Amino acid sequence: MRSRAIYGCAGPVLTPAERSFFRETRPWGFILFARNIENPGQIRALVAALRDSVGDGAAPVLIDQEGGRVARLKPPQWQARPPAARFGALFQDNPETGREATYLNARLIAHELFSLGINVDCLPVLDVPAPGAHDIIGDRAFATDPPTIIDLGRTQIEGLLDGGVLPVMKHIPGHGRAGADSHLALPRVDARIEELSASDFVTFRSLDSCPIAMTAHVVYDSIDPQRPATTSPKVIRDVIRGEIGFDGLLMSDDLSMKALDGPLAARAKAALFAGCDLVLHCNGDMDEMKDVAGEVKELDGLAAKRSELALAQLRVPDAGFDPLRAQARLDELLGGAA
Repeated sequence: MRSRAIYGCAGPVLTPAERSFFRETRPWGFILFARNIENPGQIRALVAALRDSVGDGAAPVLIDQEGGRVARLKPPQWQARPPAARFGALFQDNPETGREATYLNARLIAHELFSLGINVDCLPVLDVPAPGAHDIIGDRAFATDPPTIIDLGRTQIEGLLDGGVLPVMKHIPGHGRAGADSHLALPRVDARIEELSASDFVTFRSLDSCPIAMTAHVVYDSIDPQRPATTSPKVIRDVIRGEIGFDGLLMSDDLSMKALDGPLAARAKAALFAGCDLVLHCNGDMDEMKDVAGEVKELDGLAAKRSELALAQLRVPDAGFDPLRAQARLDELLGGAA
């Protein structure tokens, strides 16, 4: 039985201590960052070593490969990809062109990830940026209007799934109004519940069939002024599972971000108690991972069922996909919009 955790590792090669820790704790999955990446062969070897440590050749391996500012795979070895807002602008000019470009871009991202053995991408970003908010979301969002975000978010999900990669929609129930970067501080949102429901929540509600979602480390004063969504039973029960209706696999954002306080063990316990199915710890710090592992139980019950249903959506990509032709067409579409 696997545990309800996703961990990072410290470098480009798995250390004996990491291998032993992962073998003992058997996390649900792993996540890669720039510190783990050197070249394609090295990534494939690292992914294989991670999976071997838990005895599962298909264990989930995640990455944040959005394009724009958030991309762990970078040139010259990998294609630079535009931020989501570029596709939103294209959509505003011509919806059909915007959808085609969004699909091709997502399909090409998935092709690159699949070739490396990576099978989960933390994408799409479904947050709705609000005027005056911190730019931590900014051009990572397709647009500032929910209908465009929903349309292109759905298209992006389809492109990833067709390429053999599971999408993770983020940051549920919405990070777009946050006045701070949750990597560095705890954002608070004072908007009324009616405003949140009419704008922020609607993108997630419309795409609630996405197999996995990642929580926002954001306090919503009108719902739970004491706790951010990640550790709030009320937000998860009443909003994420309730009003939004998301019944898929729910993972926390990174527990080591400064939006959360207290010991890592307490953060993990609070997130799981609140209703997260999985907790995410990214920085590869062994002492912190051990603290998290002390509070993480086996994946069972409804969380295990949600995991099973999410992983069942993994598919083998169409062997007829031509990445060179797809990239040429994408370049044509984006060039036409320049």
